[in-house]
Amino acid sequence: MNNAKINNVIIAGGGTAGWMCAAALSKLLGKNLNITLIESDDIPTVGVGEATIPTLLVFHKLLGINEAEFMAATNATFKLGIAFENWKDVEQDYIHSFGFLGQDCWAAGFQHFWLRGLKQNLVSELGDYIPEHLACREGRFAVLANQDKNYAFHLDAGLYAKFLRELAEKHGCQRVEGKIQQVNLREDNGHIQSLTLASGQQIDGDLFIDCTGFKGLLIEQALHTGYEDWSHLLPCDSAIAVQTTTINKPVPYTRSIAHDSGWQWRIPLQNRTGNGLVFCSRYLSDDDAKQLLLNNIEGELLNEPRVIKFRTGVRRKHWNKNCVAIGLSSGFIEPLESTSIHLIQQSIVRLMLMFPSNGINSAQVDEFNQQTQTEIDNIKDFVILHYYLTDRTDSPFWRYCRSIPIPESLKHRMELFRQSAKALKQPNELFGETSWVQVMLGQGLMPEQYHPIVDLMSDEELQSFLKTVKDGVKRKVGKWPDHLDFIRHYCPAGEQ
Repeated sequence: MNNAKINNVIIAGGGTAGWMCAAALSKLLGKNLNITLIESDDIPTVGVGEATIPTLLVFHKLLGINEAEFMAATNATFKLGIAFENWKDVEQDYIHSFGFLGQDCWAAGFQHFWLRGLKQNLVSELGDYIPEHLACREGRFAVLANQDKNYAFHLDAGLYAKFLRELAEKHGCQRVEGKIQQVNLREDNGHIQSLTLASGQQIDGDLFIDCTGFKGLLIEQALHTGYEDWSHLLPCDSAIAVQTTTINKPVPYTRSIAHDSGWQWRIPLQNRTGNGLVFCSRYLSDDDAKQLLLNNIEGELLNEPRVIKFRTGVRRKHWNKNCVAIGLSSGFIEPLESTSIHLIQQSIVRLMLMFPSNGINSAQVDEFNQQTQTEIDNIKDFVILHYYLTDRTDSPFWRYCRSIPIPESLKHRMELFRQSAKALKQPNELFGETSWVQVMLGQGLMPEQYHPIVDLMSDEELQSFLKTVKDGVKRKVGKWPDHLDFIRHYCPAGEQ
């Protein structure tokens, strides 16, 4: 495709995606590259993605980031899961927590033992067998030596970008202030040759990373890559975000509260609370959505609510010619399961693993695109599951969701679980068996049977086994301190 050696990497756009790219490339590959990031102070970033998932711990470890310093700098709190309120039906709630469910055996996951125990009235709720789930409900948290890294963060996305910018510039990344006026293509192969700024400055590069958000200035407006629209599968197309003062102790989980035409998030930081409403404009106007959100928040407003429009879907190629789209320019799955920053991180790591130092070749580009697409497809199925698998019929929006033409891959997973209690996990898939089990059970899909190996246990053995697991979870979590007390000791944020 292009055998020219890659020396100059140009990152178009800042925000979370741009500065995550800049920090990783400059820290881990920077000695061999010239890395330049272009951003304009006049162009606001979306800056809403305040909830993360545990994979961010891996990214931070790669970059050698001190956790307490990062959390203090970004007003972060800990996150152990998501509470889904009114999703199965009105006033029916469940938690999708991080961590692992109970103890498995070689043939069957713990849910099989729990299901037999349920039939014999030997068990309590599923979350009593997951430490992170119990800790969500009890408001506890701790970072201990040799602890499973099954936690994540609520953070201020703007401050996170600022934190990563300092790291990137420390390792040689050059920031250029300016608005991109034009993308200049090479006549011989259609690759991007340079970017012209509004000031007239021209910046040449060998590899371009598009972090320009929904507009996809390079990947779409210049290269016309194409977009696969998923609006028929994920109908929400709008969000309203607002920040409020905090009036209650921060809980160690994100709240996702379903309403008639979408859902509301509530994300506790150390110094404020992030709020928003994701909704479908076919069923709710912007003005009515704004009023609905304002009627369901706590604390005083810290800013004016702002409307964000989006279209769920993905680019037909995430890497096209010498341009790699990362973040919102690559595509968007709504933030229901906090996967946006994860997908940014995965694309960055994938690019570094396949970095085309000696020139771009088609096999590498195809592999990058295939891996990215497979990961996004699995996440898409998991998010659709929440909407489709519901008992709600109380509004046109939810009646539509129950009729979504779900992908065959999701249909197969649901039927497999319904018939056998087996939760399928694809190789290298983000969400594991515990996640699928919690959401499918939480949304009301009850398996018809469990694995026969469970019946090798006598009633007494099963009761003892279930009790041992539950007591172990209770003892473990009982040693953890109060979530807020731990934050005040471990990573208190200063005045911002």
